[in-house]
Amino acid sequence: MALRIAAQTVTTTLKSLIPINHHHPIRNHHHHYHLLPLNLHLPIHHLHPPRLRSHPITMSSQPSPVPPPDSSTPIKTVNVVIKGRVQGVFYRDWTVENATELGLKGWVRNRRDGSVEALFSGEADKVGEMQERCRRGPPSAMVTGLNVTPSTDDPGTGFKRTPTV
Repeated sequence: MALRIAAQTVTTTLKSLIPINHHHPIRNHHHHYHLLPLNLHLPIHHLHPPRLRSHPITMSSQPSPVPPPDSSTPIKTVNVVIKGRVQGVFYRDWTVENATELGLKGWVRNRRDGSVEALFSGEADKVGEMQERCRRGPPSAMVTGLNVTPSTDDPGTGFKRTPTV
């Protein structure tokens, strides 16, 4: 609707700038111009450009750092054993990347039985999110089982890969 009104306004304005000549154009050298159409009735917001934001928006290509856990937030620690096609498909590297992104502490390692084991420690909702991510795993993995048990083990600092057991 606004575009139609704007188009009509431009057309009307252009027509109003054409010389009005009541006589033959060659004989009359006195032209009268209408600068604005007399029937221009537009809402005020059509006459003024939109206001710009009062503060600039800044964007960064760097991910926001994960804030440290709040001391009032309960910490949850779980041991997870992932079964299926999970070795030789970059599952451990993927786990380190995802756990670090979520701000978790702990470790991940291969087991001789072909499974992957991990210890996740951090805010309960972040640990839960990591468990859900582990159910899917990286694109080339095929997870067939996930065994989660509470743990009292020390997760250490940060999140890392540890040797196979």
